[in-house]
This record gives sequence, C-alpha cells and structure tokens, in this order.
Amino acid sequence: MNSLAQLFLAVFAAAGMPVHGALSPETVAQYSAADRTQWLIAGAKKEGKLVIYTSAQSEDLGPVVQAFEKKYGIKVSVWRSGSENVLQRVLAEARGKRFTVDVVETNGPELEALHREKLLVKVKSPYFADLIPEAIRPHREWVGTRLNVFVQAYNSRLVSKADLPKTWEELADPKWKGKLGIEAEDMDWLAGVLAEVGESQGTETFKRIVAANGMSVRKGHTLLAQLVASGEVPLALTVYNYKAEQLKAKGAPIDWFVIGTAIARPNGIGMARHAPNPHAAALFYDFELSEEGQRLLAARDFLPTNRKVGTPFSGIPLRFVDAGVTLDEGMKWTALYDYLFVQGRGR
Repeated sequence: MNSLAQLFLAVFAAAGMPVHGALSPETVAQYSAADRTQWLIAGAKKEGKLVIYTSAQSEDLGPVVQAFEKKYGIKVSVWRSGSENVLQRVLAEARGKRFTVDVVETNGPELEALHREKLLVKVKSPYFADLIPEAIRPHREWVGTRLNVFVQAYNSRLVSKADLPKTWEELADPKWKGKLGIEAEDMDWLAGVLAEVGESQGTETFKRIVAANGMSVRKGHTLLAQLVASGEVPLALTVYNYKAEQLKAKGAPIDWFVIGTAIARPNGIGMARHAPNPHAAALFYDFELSEEGQRLLAARDFLPTNRKVGTPFSGIPLRFVDAGVTLDEGMKWTALYDYLFVQGRGR
C-alpha cells in the first residue's frame, strides 16, 4: 500500500472508526491509487456480500457472478426482473430511504434515468481506458459493459439466405405477407434506423411494409427469437444478435443478418450512491469491465465493450443509440412506434 493510502486510512483508524466501513460509497468508488484492487478486496471481504439488481437473464450474467464469487470469496445476491421493474424498484427503495442494492446492471436508458435521479455514483475504474468510446457516459455514473445489437433474424428452414432482403423497402414485397415479426417496445431501434435512412422516408417505408404484409408484434426479445426458431415468425426485424447466436449454437434453425447499419444500444453497470457494500460494488464493477469479465460475457455471445475482446461485428457498421436522447425523446418515438407497428394505424 502506498504512503498516500496509508495516510488516508490512518485518519479513520485514529478516529476509532472502521477503516473501510467509515467510507462513503462515493469515496470508495473514486479511490484510484495503484493499490485500488487490493484495497477494494480487503474492504469487500469485510463486507462479505454484494447485492445486484439486473435485467440480464440468469444464464447470461450468472457466469460473471460465479467467477467473481470464486475469485474473491464474496457472496452475491441477485434479483432479476425486466429493466423497467429494476428501475422502479430502485426508485421505490430510494423514496423509502431503504438502500439495499449495491450494483444495478441493466439497460442504458434505465441507468441514465437513475443517473438523473442522482442514485448512481461516479466510479474511477482503471478499465475505462480499454473500452470503446461509446460505452462511457460523460458523467461516468454508469458505463456500458456490453452492446445489445438489434439484428434481423430468420428461420433457416423457411427462408433461404439468397432471398434475404438487402433493404427495408424489399420487405414490402408480397412474398413476406404473414411472415414478419417485431418486438413490442423497440422504439430506440426505430429512432436509430430513421436517423440512418431519414425520418420521413423511413416512416413511409414501414407504413408500406405493415400495410402490405402485416406485422406480428410480440413482447420480449427472447420470445421473439424463439418464435423465429420455431417457425411461427419466419423473419423478425428486431432480435438481439446474442440471443440468435445462443439458439443457433443449440441447433435451432435460426440465423441473423443486418439490413443496412446495425443499431446498437449499450447496456451496462452502475454503482448505487447509497451502496451498503461499496467496496464489493466497486470490485464487481471493475471485474465486469476487465478482460476476464468481458470474455465471460463474450462467451454468452454478447458484444463486449472492452476492445481487448474480439467480436463477430468486425466490418459491420454500427449506429449507437444514445440513452439520454432515448429518454428525452421517448414519448415521440413510443408514439410513432405504436402508430406504425402496435396499433397498426399505419396500415
């Protein structure tokens, strides 16, 4: 431990206070001396536990959690639900002054909302230097750990690779009638696509597609991918690439492709401002961003944000959805998405 750290800790010890327990989550999160990892480990072992709220599937985040527990001997409790439920639980607990969660691991827009509610804390992780620029928010109160990439998926028994559309306009061809599906709430995908092709042109294109061939609207990306694999939805517009890859690896007749530019949304991690186990929280934060943690995510077919880990998207252009813009313009894009796809008024 360097002299600065020794002096820093001696002040608390001299005051008769528990060295690690006396520190605020903000102080712990921003500790950046050379011995950061060892210092966090010592504090985390005294805390002995970590609480994570996440929207990630258990089989996806599970390997990261298990590796962390094995490496550091810290018991992790995970509560999982949809991203909106994760957000609402954190907000409700904060309003009740009941601070249970240490780490929030979920979608970018929900993390951005927690930042705006001042419920996250800035973390000075040494792994920021390894990340793609799009993963790092200016305020650094949450950071992207992986990308959810919206791709188009098809049932390889029902749709020939040679017949796959190369443009959105081609989906208005009558041969796709009754064969198309989309997830019920992908308004951030729509915002990204229309930013790429033009709002007016893109809106008219999707109106023609729905009017000509209809659109099966399903709630949940996992469900939509499964319906593609089963053949109920031969071609889906908004499937997460990792879910298609996971099903394909299990032998399901599903594959994915990209029309134009793939739309990517960073999902990530934030440390709670009132984390009861701040050393364990910061330690897990660093672990998930490290090459070790990122490779575990990549093994589940996620697109990691650490540049040291290879991805299947080299050569495929990506357009990133900004979580702040998604929040600010959410009503607009939700209404347009509902108009085009959900209520079918665009038909």
